[in-house]
Amino acid sequence: MKTVSISGSFRENVGKKDAKEKRKQGLIPCVIYGGKEQLHFYTNELNFRDLVYTPDSCLVKIDLNGKAYDAILQDAQFHPVTDKILHADFLEIFPDKPVKIDIPVKLEGDAPGLLQGGKLHLLLRKLRAKALPKDLPDYITIDISNLDIGDTVKVSSLDHKNIEFLNYPESVIVIIKTTRASAIGMEPGEEELEAEAEAEEAAEEEGKEGEGEEGATKDESSE
Repeated sequence: MKTVSISGSFRENVGKKDAKEKRKQGLIPCVIYGGKEQLHFYTNELNFRDLVYTPDSCLVKIDLNGKAYDAILQDAQFHPVTDKILHADFLEIFPDKPVKIDIPVKLEGDAPGLLQGGKLHLLLRKLRAKALPKDLPDYITIDISNLDIGDTVKVSSLDHKNIEFLNYPESVIVIIKTTRASAIGMEPGEEELEAEAEAEEAAEEEGKEGEGEEGATKDESSE
Protein backbone atom coordinates (compact mmCIF):
# COMPACT_ATOMS: atom_id res chain seq x y z
CA MET A 1 0.00 0.00 0.00
CA LYS A 2 1.28 3.45 -0.89
CA THR A 3 2.53 5.79 1.82
CA VAL A 4 1.79 9.51 2.07
CA SER A 5 4.31 11.62 3.97
CA ILE A 6 3.29 14.69 5.96
CA SER A 7 5.11 16.91 8.41
CA GLY A 8 3.89 18.74 11.48
CA SER A 9 4.86 20.31 14.76
CA PHE A 10 3.98 19.46 18.33
CA ARG A 11 1.28 21.58 19.94
CA GLU A 12 2.38 23.46 23.04
CA ASN A 13 -1.22 24.19 24.04
CA VAL A 14 -4.09 21.75 23.61
CA GLY A 15 -7.05 23.99 24.48
CA LYS A 16 -9.98 25.00 22.27
CA LYS A 17 -8.70 28.56 21.93
CA ASP A 18 -5.37 27.38 20.57
CA ALA A 19 -7.10 24.96 18.17
CA LYS A 20 -9.29 27.79 16.84
CA GLU A 21 -6.27 29.99 16.22
CA LYS A 22 -4.48 27.18 14.39
CA ARG A 23 -7.46 26.66 12.06
CA LYS A 24 -7.49 30.37 11.19
CA GLN A 25 -3.89 29.90 10.02
CA GLY A 26 -4.83 26.94 7.81
CA LEU A 27 -3.46 24.41 10.30
CA ILE A 28 -5.35 21.32 11.51
CA PRO A 29 -5.03 20.08 15.13
CA CYS A 30 -4.27 16.35 15.20
CA VAL A 31 -3.48 13.54 17.60
CA ILE A 32 -1.58 10.26 17.27
CA TYR A 33 -2.55 7.46 19.62
CA GLY A 34 -1.93 3.73 19.85
CA GLY A 35 1.71 4.00 20.94
CA LYS A 36 3.27 4.62 24.31
CA GLU A 37 1.63 8.03 24.63
CA GLN A 38 -0.72 10.37 22.81
CA LEU A 39 1.00 12.98 20.68
CA HIS A 40 -0.78 16.24 19.87
CA PHE A 41 0.43 18.14 16.82
CA TYR A 42 -0.77 20.32 13.96
CA THR A 43 -0.20 20.15 10.22
CA ASN A 44 -1.16 22.15 7.14
CA GLU A 45 -4.69 21.40 5.88
CA LEU A 46 -3.27 20.92 2.36
CA ASN A 47 -1.65 17.70 3.59
CA PHE A 48 -5.09 16.09 3.77
CA ARG A 49 -5.67 16.40 0.03
CA ASP A 50 -4.17 12.94 -0.57
CA LEU A 51 -5.55 11.45 2.66
CA VAL A 52 -9.22 12.44 2.75
CA TYR A 53 -10.23 13.72 -0.68
CA THR A 54 -9.40 10.51 -2.52
CA PRO A 55 -11.02 7.07 -2.95
CA ASP A 56 -7.68 5.39 -2.24
CA SER A 57 -6.44 4.15 1.11
CA CYS A 58 -2.89 4.71 2.26
CA LEU A 59 -0.44 4.53 5.11
CA VAL A 60 0.88 7.77 6.57
CA LYS A 61 4.41 8.66 7.61
CA ILE A 62 4.27 11.65 9.95
CA ASP A 63 7.41 13.68 10.59
CA LEU A 64 7.27 15.62 13.87
CA ASN A 65 10.32 17.72 14.59
CA GLY A 66 12.58 15.22 12.83
CA LYS A 67 11.08 12.02 14.27
CA ALA A 68 8.96 9.78 12.04
CA TYR A 69 5.81 7.90 13.05
CA ASP A 70 3.98 5.33 10.93
CA ALA A 71 0.21 5.67 11.14
CA ILE A 72 -3.15 5.47 9.41
CA LEU A 73 -5.87 8.12 9.39
CA GLN A 74 -8.44 6.79 11.82
CA ASP A 75 -10.98 9.61 11.87
CA ALA A 76 -11.53 13.18 10.68
CA GLN A 77 -14.07 15.66 12.02
CA PHE A 78 -15.66 18.15 9.61
CA HIS A 79 -17.40 21.48 10.07
CA PRO A 80 -21.16 20.94 9.55
CA VAL A 81 -21.50 23.99 7.27
CA THR A 82 -18.19 24.60 5.50
CA ASP A 83 -17.18 20.90 5.45
CA LYS A 84 -13.62 21.90 6.36
CA ILE A 85 -11.57 19.53 8.48
CA LEU A 86 -11.59 20.51 12.15
CA HIS A 87 -9.54 17.72 13.70
CA ALA A 88 -7.87 14.46 12.69
CA ASP A 89 -7.06 11.29 14.63
CA PHE A 90 -4.18 9.06 13.58
CA LEU A 91 -3.50 5.54 14.83
CA GLU A 92 0.16 4.65 15.19
CA ILE A 93 1.00 1.32 13.56
CA PHE A 94 3.91 -1.09 13.93
CA PRO A 95 5.50 -3.58 11.50
CA ASP A 96 4.73 -6.62 13.70
CA LYS A 97 1.12 -5.72 14.57
CA PRO A 98 -1.87 -6.25 12.22
CA VAL A 99 -3.81 -3.15 11.27
CA LYS A 100 -7.47 -2.76 10.29
CA ILE A 101 -8.17 -0.57 7.29
CA ASP A 102 -10.67 -0.12 4.44
CA ILE A 103 -9.25 -1.12 1.05
CA PRO A 104 -10.90 -0.09 -2.27
CA VAL A 105 -12.27 -2.75 -4.62
CA LYS A 106 -11.01 -2.82 -8.21
CA LEU A 107 -12.75 -4.89 -10.90
CA GLU A 108 -10.94 -6.42 -13.85
CA GLY A 109 -12.06 -8.42 -16.87
CA ASP A 110 -15.18 -8.40 -19.07
CA ALA A 111 -18.21 -10.18 -17.64
CA PRO A 112 -20.14 -12.34 -20.16
CA GLY A 113 -23.34 -11.32 -18.35
CA LEU A 114 -22.86 -7.74 -19.53
CA LEU A 115 -22.67 -8.86 -23.16
CA GLN A 116 -25.95 -10.71 -22.58
CA GLY A 117 -27.67 -7.48 -21.51
CA GLY A 118 -27.15 -7.73 -17.75
CA LYS A 119 -26.15 -4.81 -15.55
CA LEU A 120 -23.22 -4.74 -13.12
CA HIS A 121 -23.78 -3.50 -9.57
CA LEU A 122 -20.78 -2.89 -7.28
CA LEU A 123 -22.32 -3.06 -3.81
CA LEU A 124 -19.14 -2.82 -1.72
CA ARG A 125 -16.63 -0.27 -3.00
CA LYS A 126 -14.31 -0.87 -0.04
CA LEU A 127 -13.61 -3.91 2.12
CA ARG A 128 -12.56 -3.93 5.75
CA ALA A 129 -9.29 -5.84 6.00
CA LYS A 130 -6.85 -6.87 8.70
CA ALA A 131 -3.20 -7.54 7.93
CA LEU A 132 0.36 -6.55 8.70
CA PRO A 133 1.27 -3.20 7.12
CA LYS A 134 3.63 -4.86 4.63
CA ASP A 135 0.83 -7.13 3.35
CA LEU A 136 -1.73 -4.40 2.67
CA PRO A 137 -2.40 -3.93 -1.08
CA ASP A 138 -3.51 -0.74 -2.81
CA TYR A 139 -6.66 -2.51 -4.06
CA ILE A 140 -8.59 -5.71 -3.63
CA THR A 141 -8.73 -6.87 -7.26
CA ILE A 142 -11.73 -8.97 -8.28
CA ASP A 143 -11.88 -10.81 -11.61
CA ILE A 144 -15.37 -10.64 -13.14
CA SER A 145 -14.52 -12.36 -16.44
CA ASN A 146 -16.55 -15.46 -15.47
CA LEU A 147 -19.71 -13.75 -14.24
CA ASP A 148 -22.96 -14.47 -16.07
CA ILE A 149 -26.35 -12.89 -15.37
CA GLY A 150 -27.32 -13.60 -11.77
CA ASP A 151 -23.78 -14.44 -10.65
CA THR A 152 -22.26 -12.77 -7.60
CA VAL A 153 -18.94 -12.43 -5.82
CA LYS A 154 -19.19 -12.64 -2.04
CA VAL A 155 -16.66 -11.79 0.65
CA SER A 156 -16.38 -15.49 1.55
CA SER A 157 -15.09 -16.30 -1.96
CA LEU A 158 -12.05 -14.03 -1.66
CA ASP A 159 -8.71 -15.66 -1.13
CA HIS A 160 -5.91 -13.21 -0.43
CA LYS A 161 -2.83 -14.49 1.32
CA ASN A 162 -2.08 -12.93 4.71
CA ILE A 163 -5.27 -10.81 4.66
CA GLU A 164 -8.33 -11.36 6.85
CA PHE A 165 -11.56 -9.75 5.65
CA LEU A 166 -13.78 -8.45 8.43
CA ASN A 167 -16.98 -7.91 6.43
CA TYR A 168 -19.85 -10.39 6.87
CA PRO A 169 -18.80 -13.45 4.78
CA GLU A 170 -22.11 -13.62 2.86
CA SER A 171 -22.03 -9.94 1.90
CA VAL A 172 -22.25 -9.52 -1.87
CA ILE A 173 -19.48 -7.38 -3.36
CA VAL A 174 -20.56 -7.40 -7.00
CA ILE A 175 -23.53 -8.86 -8.90
CA ILE A 176 -24.68 -9.04 -12.52
CA LYS A 177 -28.41 -8.31 -12.38
CA THR A 178 -31.06 -9.24 -14.92
CA THR A 179 -32.51 -6.38 -16.95
CA ARG A 180 -35.78 -6.31 -18.91
CA ALA A 181 -33.85 -6.63 -22.16
CA SER A 182 -31.97 -9.74 -21.05
CA ALA A 183 -35.10 -11.29 -19.55
CA ILE A 184 -37.00 -11.24 -22.88
CA GLY A 185 -34.00 -12.14 -24.99
CA MET A 186 -33.24 -8.77 -26.54
CA GLU A 187 -29.81 -7.79 -27.72
CA PRO A 188 -28.14 -5.03 -25.66
CA GLY A 189 -29.54 -1.70 -26.81
CA GLU A 190 -32.75 -3.12 -28.22
CA GLU A 191 -34.65 -2.28 -25.03
CA GLU A 192 -34.00 1.43 -25.54
CA LEU A 193 -35.02 1.23 -29.23
CA GLU A 194 -38.26 -0.55 -28.32
CA ALA A 195 -39.04 2.10 -25.68
CA GLU A 196 -38.49 4.86 -28.25
CA ALA A 197 -40.73 3.10 -30.77
CA GLU A 198 -43.49 2.68 -28.18
CA ALA A 199 -43.26 6.37 -27.26
CA GLU A 200 -43.49 7.41 -30.92
CA GLU A 201 -46.47 5.10 -31.49
CA ALA A 202 -48.23 6.50 -28.42
CA ALA A 203 -47.62 10.06 -29.66
CA GLU A 204 -49.07 9.20 -33.07
CA GLU A 205 -52.17 7.65 -31.50
CA GLU A 206 -52.63 10.72 -29.31
CA GLY A 207 -52.37 12.92 -32.39
CA LYS A 208 -55.00 10.91 -34.24
CA GLU A 209 -57.38 11.11 -31.28
CA GLY A 210 -56.88 14.88 -31.16
CA GLU A 211 -57.66 15.20 -34.86
CA GLY A 212 -60.83 13.12 -34.42
CA GLU A 213 -62.04 15.27 -31.55
CA GLU A 214 -61.32 18.46 -33.52
CA GLY A 215 -63.30 17.14 -36.50
CA ALA A 216 -66.24 16.21 -34.30
CA THR A 217 -66.26 19.69 -32.79
CA LYS A 218 -66.35 21.30 -36.26
CA ASP A 219 -69.31 19.09 -37.33
CA GLU A 220 -71.24 19.96 -34.19
CA SER A 221 -70.61 23.67 -34.69
CA SER A 222 -71.79 23.50 -38.31
CA GLU A 223 -75.10 22.02 -37.20
